[in-house]
Amino acid sequence: MPVLIVVAHPDDEVFGCGATAAALAAQGISVRSCILSSVAEARQHRPEISDLLADTKEANRILGLGEPILGQFPNIAFNTVSNLTLVQFVEAAILETKADVLFTHHPSDLNNDHLHTSLACQCAARLFQRRPGLAPLKALYYMEVLSSTDWSFPGASEPFRPDTFFEIGGYLERKLQALAAYRGVLRDFPHPRSNEIVRSLAAFRGGQSGMQHAEAFQTGFRSLNAVIA
Repeated sequence: MPVLIVVAHPDDEVFGCGATAAALAAQGISVRSCILSSVAEARQHRPEISDLLADTKEANRILGLGEPILGQFPNIAFNTVSNLTLVQFVEAAILETKADVLFTHHPSDLNNDHLHTSLACQCAARLFQRRPGLAPLKALYYMEVLSSTDWSFPGASEPFRPDTFFEIGGYLERKLQALAAYRGVLRDFPHPRSNEIVRSLAAFRGGQSGMQHAEAFQTGFRSLNAVIA
């Protein structure tokens, strides 16, 4: 059941489902990330492009993911790109990876790039209806990204409501190692992108679901076969 993680920016894939991805990869499942704005040119404290690309590949390697698919869409300006262009890029990634399961941003994220990434994935999820012989996706999950999903203001849209939890066990440390591979991303506590908050969220989601540590997701859709599997 190949898995594709579609995100707007480098490090979103780690914050959103890094430990889950590492656990799935350790089971022999093919997991890859698709990062739409791989150079993140508007990011503060961003290293040189060559260093950022190296960090991205190293973070994905730490998690056990395959080679990331890197787009060149403008950072914090996805609203200036046609929805069709974004959708077609995601569709191409689905075809390349033969993904059965997608993870992406929640549509209520404060970050506008995250919103448009989510919308593109929702449209791309029905690619099988336009491609004879292509199997339908088994599941689409929305993930939470610290300092974005948690900043969704009331009234904007339906907030993140997790209904699926994945026990991440020893893979929490792997997630933190992957985040540390991204230079300048982790901040000092109490910033939400700090080691302490990442650990605390994993503990909270674990306690919420009767696990030790967990990552939480909201189901966009899921087939019965995916539930049974």
